[in-house]
Amino acid sequence: MHNSTRRKLLQSMALTGAGVLTAMPSFAANTSTKGSNMRKPLKGNVNHSVSRWTYGDLTIEELCQTVQDLGFSAIDLVGPKDWPVLKAYNIDSSMCNGAEISLEDGFIHAHLHDELEKRYLKHIDLVADAGYTNLICFSGNAKGMSREEGLENAVKGLKRILPHAEKRGVVVFMELFNSKVDHPDYMADNSKWGIELCKRLNSKHFSLLYDIYHMQINEGDIIRTIRDNHQYFGHYHTAGVPGRHEIDGSQELNYEAIAKAIVETGFKGYLAQEFIPTPKTKASRIVSLQEAIQICDV
Repeated sequence: MHNSTRRKLLQSMALTGAGVLTAMPSFAANTSTKGSNMRKPLKGNVNHSVSRWTYGDLTIEELCQTVQDLGFSAIDLVGPKDWPVLKAYNIDSSMCNGAEISLEDGFIHAHLHDELEKRYLKHIDLVADAGYTNLICFSGNAKGMSREEGLENAVKGLKRILPHAEKRGVVVFMELFNSKVDHPDYMADNSKWGIELCKRLNSKHFSLLYDIYHMQINEGDIIRTIRDNHQYFGHYHTAGVPGRHEIDGSQELNYEAIAKAIVETGFKGYLAQEFIPTPKTKASRIVSLQEAIQICDV
């Protein structure tokens, strides 16, 4: 169910323009029910972010203002035409998107390598020229392909773009999805496959986006996996299991403990909230984000 929602929102947001930036009051402060708590100082041990598509009911300006009011400074999965708005608010594009064909059509498909190379070489330049670092990619769906063939194809395809990524100082991240609930047939649906891809590429400019929600569904054992393999995980996403909603006590994961485990590895990248908020009002949905940030601010 969420696969379709995310796909549509990512496609619309990757290249949507924000229009003319206009002056606006503090959005989060005006809509929050918690008042001054919105500006409670964060500890500084975690680099927080939030995925753009999960707060698609807010304009990009409203989300930037909300992020500022909550005390962090990054938004995930933002495309080039919205980057000027982020810069106006001094917000980092912590995971850039827009180069991908789709979530289903990725680097395991050799017949797509020419198109992917063209798209990613162009986007790597856009990311670097904007002063950003991280760019997302996807394995794509197996469609009957074996895991070994998928690895071999992904290595060949990614090697066509990684030299340019290295030259421009960009890191390409492949996201791990679950194939049980949200993304049936997705190839990179477990950490073992992704880690093997990292080993074969052996590049500091390729890493994994370890999505905690997805990996809990497909394999579990989150904290031990992070402790044992953190060198391959350059970015993290959160969401509650089951349901992909708030990361509070209504779901099965202990995100405070997970965040502590991540910090203990010496991680300096971003931990991005990617849950779908459940409240009906904007103000309450922002409170959900505030609470998630506080849970993970260890």
